[in-house]
Amino acid sequence: MLDWLRDEIPNDKNISLDILALRLGTALLLGSVIAGIYRLARGRPTNDAANLLPTLVLLTVLISLVTVVIGGSVARAFGLVGALSIVRFRTVVEDTRDTAFVIFAVAVGMGVGAGFWVKMLVALPVPAVAALAFRTPKPPPSRDEDVRLLTVRVGVGHNPDVLLRKPFETHLEHWDVVAAATARQGAAVDLTYGVRLRHPGAAVPFIMELNGLEGIQSAELRQK
Repeated sequence: MLDWLRDEIPNDKNISLDILALRLGTALLLGSVIAGIYRLARGRPTNDAANLLPTLVLLTVLISLVTVVIGGSVARAFGLVGALSIVRFRTVVEDTRDTAFVIFAVAVGMGVGAGFWVKMLVALPVPAVAALAFRTPKPPPSRDEDVRLLTVRVGVGHNPDVLLRKPFETHLEHWDVVAAATARQGAAVDLTYGVRLRHPGAAVPFIMELNGLEGIQSAELRQK
């Protein structure tokens, strides 16, 4: 090996157990901090994004451990590269910010594993501030999320508009017919409405009032 290369690589072969525990513990702590920053930057994450939270913590610890194992051995470094090359990441990253947080975890893990935990503690707030400062604002909830489907079966001989007007005006903010069909060989009509309740707690009283009306054979309220 070239002398200049050997001099530049520190020798961690005789690392003590307490130093190893300190490095891995620091990696666990900083990995948790990275996951917390990711959670704040993403707001309420999707299922895929939520799965990345424990991955960031574990990745930070594992990279720190790998860095300790490599130490100053170039042979071990090349050997680990070959061993880890069998891993294939096939998950498509929907948000490029997720990739940035993975690199964030890798960089911090490497720094802590190499013994630069103080420098990592000093450097950690910089990407954290950048991630929080440039996070995408959470869009306001869509009004369509409040729309539910109401299916009512009305017996023949009853006018649905007259029969349903009072409970609709009492409990609903908005309603419109989205489907209609005959039932029971023409003895009833199934009407499906897109409705929006005046308040979430009105669902049960609304259905009870509908079922108590003469001419209503069944009523079902469900999420759209």
